[in-house]
Amino acid sequence: MSPHEDTPLLPHSNANGENGHASQRLPLGQRIVKLFKAEGEPSWLQSYRWFIFGSYANILLLFVPLSAVAHYSDWDAALRFSFSFLAIVPLAKLLGDATESLSVKLGETLAGLLNATFGNAVEIIVGVAALFRDEIRIVQTSMIGSILSNILLVLGCSFLAAGYEREESVFQVTAAQTSSSLMTLACITLVIPAAYHITTLSAPDSAEGLVIISRGTAIVLLLVYIAYLWFQLKTHHFLFKSAIDASEEEEEPHMNVLAAAFGLLGVTIITAFCADYLVASIEETAERYHISKTFIGLILLPIVANAAEHVTSIWMAMKNKMELTITICVGSSIQIASFVVPLLVIVGWITGHELSLYFKDFETVVLFVSVILVNTLIQDGKSNYMEGLLLLALYFIIALAYYVS
Repeated sequence: MSPHEDTPLLPHSNANGENGHASQRLPLGQRIVKLFKAEGEPSWLQSYRWFIFGSYANILLLFVPLSAVAHYSDWDAALRFSFSFLAIVPLAKLLGDATESLSVKLGETLAGLLNATFGNAVEIIVGVAALFRDEIRIVQTSMIGSILSNILLVLGCSFLAAGYEREESVFQVTAAQTSSSLMTLACITLVIPAAYHITTLSAPDSAEGLVIISRGTAIVLLLVYIAYLWFQLKTHHFLFKSAIDASEEEEEPHMNVLAAAFGLLGVTIITAFCADYLVASIEETAERYHISKTFIGLILLPIVANAAEHVTSIWMAMKNKMELTITICVGSSIQIASFVVPLLVIVGWITGHELSLYFKDFETVVLFVSVILVNTLIQDGKSNYMEGLLLLALYFIIALAYYVS
């Protein structure tokens, strides 16, 4: 008997005595699945089942095909606007869900960049769609409206909700002040073009100078925002430790990484179409129903674009996670002012649309006083329901002023 006959082969050994890979003996279908799903992650079916059916708000996805039908069938402007408006609400939530699922696996730095890019994806999509249709006023008012919505409406509702649960809420003041300082800088950069416009109104080359100032400022703001991400995520991350710890709860992942990536891509494309339908209906809706385009851009569009963030911020405030609430509200405003607005200016520069950082004088004043009020209220690191009422009061006064304008 030969030596090879005395030594039986192990169940998973090959003829050369080498240990084979169990995965190679799996059926082809299972081997393909393992390539697209890491160990312990939900399957694609589980991922998309949660993605689509995980919230009652997703019932509004029915308005996605309705908005397309209304647009291409040229239905009444109010129906086209309303269907597109309602379709973007669940799409904004799905974008947030997909981004959050990806952020869990990519680490702090990549997660920060991902959130910077897709955290305000709806605003970017709506802004680009309006820019390509030369609706410069819609671009500007929707950006200002997004900032005001976050720092007045959402933060006010969050302080009010927290005040309902407890007499006083406390948050990490250093991180909040750092964020509000960058918000103040972004606000000042919008005041400078307005001041330049007033002082050079009669100059023949004032319009050209305004465009140059806007494009240069946009580049500087983008660089400052990149530095802020590095400051927050790397060099001085300890200042934001409370906010980060509050958000790092051990939870089972709802989606695997590739499913979330494909979901993010698909929802972004669908949102782009719905945003285009929405922007296309604004002009006729404003004229037929005597609604100011400024009111639509500054009040209505930001509410629907930030619907998911609004709910999350209020819920976190009720759970006494005020650092996370401040991060959502003020951080989202920073993204708009220091990332989205400069990005749209650069996109307009590349595509031949002269989008400047000059906003109307009233809008500039409104933004400036709003930022001052927010800075005043959060500088002590405490909040109560009265502070929430102050923020909401200012927001509704601004909304009323634009409604009658």
